[in-house]
Amino acid sequence: MKIQRIGKQVHMPGHDDARPFPEDVVAGVLAHMNGDHADDSLVICKALGERPDAIAAMMTGFDDRVAIFDVTVPEGAVEMRFEWDRPVNDRTDVRKAVVAMFRDAQARLGINPA
Repeated sequence: MKIQRIGKQVHMPGHDDARPFPEDVVAGVLAHMNGDHADDSLVICKALGERPDAIAAMMTGFDDRVAIFDVTVPEGAVEMRFEWDRPVNDRTDVRKAVVAMFRDAQARLGINPA
């Protein structure tokens, strides 16, 4: 499931019982994704967000249900949320789920894994 809106989304109906991760885990994952994998985030958002016109993407958060990205598109900033394809309970799970999301996006865009 993807949710795409111009601007920030404050509330997602039916998402009230999502479990947040500790701040240090979120900060570490976001620093890694945005520092080392910004291009991968863009591939994810172009493919899974169905926005081939996306210019840039930054992972801005996540919980046990979704990954959240701010994406630059020609008309401005768009927030995209993608549900994980598996249970995500710790940092290792987040890594595995992001890699799976990236591999799916590569396949959809016809990009061969390196």
